Amino acid sequence: MTMSSPISLMLINDLPELAGSLVLYLLFVVGPVLLAAWFLYYLLSVPMRRQERGRFFLDLLSTTLRQGKPLEQSLIEISNTRDKAPGVRFHLMAAYLEKGSRLSEALEKVPRLLPPQVASLLRAGEKSGDLQKVLPVCNYLVKDAESNVRGAVSYLVVIAFALSPFSLFVLNTLAVFVFPKFKEVMEGMGGGGSDYFLFLAGSIRWLMLVQGCLFAGLVIAAVFYVGGPRLARLLQFQSSPFVDRIAWSVPWKRRRLLRNFSMMLAIMLDSGMSEADALRLAADSVVNEIFRRRLERAEAALAGGMKLTEAISSLDDAGEFRWRLTNATHGHGGFLRALTGWHESLDAKAFQEEQTAAHTVTSALVLVNGMIVAMVVTGVFSALISIINAGVLW
Repeated sequence: MTMSSPISLMLINDLPELAGSLVLYLLFVVGPVLLAAWFLYYLLSVPMRRQERGRFFLDLLSTTLRQGKPLEQSLIEISNTRDKAPGVRFHLMAAYLEKGSRLSEALEKVPRLLPPQVASLLRAGEKSGDLQKVLPVCNYLVKDAESNVRGAVSYLVVIAFALSPFSLFVLNTLAVFVFPKFKEVMEGMGGGGSDYFLFLAGSIRWLMLVQGCLFAGLVIAAVFYVGGPRLARLLQFQSSPFVDRIAWSVPWKRRRLLRNFSMMLAIMLDSGMSEADALRLAADSVVNEIFRRRLERAEAALAGGMKLTEAISSLDDAGEFRWRLTNATHGHGGFLRALTGWHESLDAKAFQEEQTAAHTVTSALVLVNGMIVAMVVTGVFSALISIINAGVLW
C-alpha cells in the first residue's frame, strides 16, 4: 500500500482553505473590478446607444417611405412582430400609433425614443408633407454623438489617472496623519521645519478644495454627458433659458445649430415653398430658445418686406450665412446642393473645435494636478531633509 507524501497530505488538508480564499478573491476583488468596468462601459457608451437607436429608427422610416408604404401602419406591423431589436420605446411609440396618433404625436408621447432635435426635425418634415426630405438632416444629428464620445474618452483618462477620488484621499491622509507627525518630530528635535513645509501644511486644505472643485466639475460634465440633451431640457427655464444661452455661446454647438437650420431651410425652399413658410417650418425644427428669438426677428423682417437674404443676416454674426444663401439663389441644382459644401465645412469645423477644446481642457487639468503633486512631494522631501539635518546636529 502506497503511503501519501507529506506534501500531498498538506495540499489535501489546505484545499478547503485555498478554495475559500479563491472564492473570496473572486467575490470581493475580481467581481467589483468587473462590475466597475461594466458600469464605466455602460456610461461611456450611452451616446452611442442613443445614436444607434436613432439611426435604426431613421433607417426604418427611410426604407418604408422609399417603398411607398403607409408609414404609421408599417411601423405598427414591425412592432407586431415582437422583435426586440427596435427596443421597448419603439414598441411603446407603435402602441400610440395603433390608437390613432400621428407620428409626431407619438414621438412627443415617447420623448426618450429620439433626441429632441431629431424629433423636432421629423415634426417639421411631417408639417411640410414630405418627411423623407428631412431624413438627411436627421442623419447628421445622430452622427454628432461620435464626436461627443471621443471628447469623453479624454475626460475619462483625466478622471482615471489625475483627478480621481483617490488623490483626495491621499491629500487628506497627509493633512490628518503625516504632516502633524512631521511637525511633532521636528519640534521634538528643536527645529521648526522648513518654511515651505510649514506653508504647505497650512495650505493643504486649499489644495484639496481645488482638486475637489476640479473633480466635481468633471462629475457634473459626466452627468450631462450621460443625461444627454433631454437632461439639459429639464433644467431649462422659459423665462431665462440659460442652458440654451450656454449652448449658443459654445462655438461648435452654434455651428451645428446653423448647419441644421440651413439644411432644413434649403430643403423647404427646394420643395417649392414660399420663403415665409420655409423659414417658419425651418424655425420649428430648432431646439434652442436663443436661436429661435433671432429667427422670430428674421420672420418679422421678412413679413415687413425685406428679402430673405437680408432677413437672415441676424442669424450669423459673421455674415457668412447671408453670403452663402445669396450665392445659392444664383446657382443651379437647388439650394441644398449649392450649400452642401458649406454644411460639410460647418460639420468639420465643429468636430475640430470640440476635439480641440476637449484636449485643451484635459491637458490643463493634468498640468494643474501635476503642479499640486509636485508641491506636495517637494513639501514632504523638504520636511525629511529638515529632520535629517536636525538629527545630525542633535
